[in-house]
Amino acid sequence: MLNDPSVLILMYFILPVWLLAGCADWLCHRASHIETTTGAKESMLHLLMFAEIGVPLLAAIFLQINAGIIALMIAAFFVHEATALWDVSYAVTARNVTPIEQHIHSFLEMIPLMAILFIVSLHWGQFQALFGFGSETARFDLNWKEEPLPATYVISIMAVILTFELIPYIEEFFRGLRANHGALVPPKARVHKSR
Repeated sequence: MLNDPSVLILMYFILPVWLLAGCADWLCHRASHIETTTGAKESMLHLLMFAEIGVPLLAAIFLQINAGIIALMIAAFFVHEATALWDVSYAVTARNVTPIEQHIHSFLEMIPLMAILFIVSLHWGQFQALFGFGSETARFDLNWKEEPLPATYVISIMAVILTFELIPYIEEFFRGLRANHGALVPPKARVHKSR
């Protein structure tokens, strides 16, 4: 499986570009002074989206892909999209969401879809079985990958996620709380919203 071009594209192109887009989005938030515009409330939405996508990502890295994992990925994608809409709908009420940030959002929304499509193509029988088609029986059990990803790859990806995704977004959340004396929403955003 590790020699399959689709797997290599997922591992060494799609996931790194996705992580780069997440880091670039954080830099846009920092440049727009998110802590004083939309505050920790928007950062909380970012952490929620991180979790919504993080769970299926961890499943793809560590677990055998089957109908259940594919269903999880599809459901998480739609939940993530709904949260992204909520996030941007709130963000534009109190801060300038630049064209660059909007373009980065397009990556953050479409790359998970691309990843799911690659995974579906690699596990077509289980995808069909999820909807009652094909010759395979849908499986929903949780098992470790039969052929695990290389340990150096997994450790590297986890280190990048921790260093350039999770820690920055947690810092963003606490920066927003600190700037607003523990309130989720800055006073300026509350006034703007009530108009």
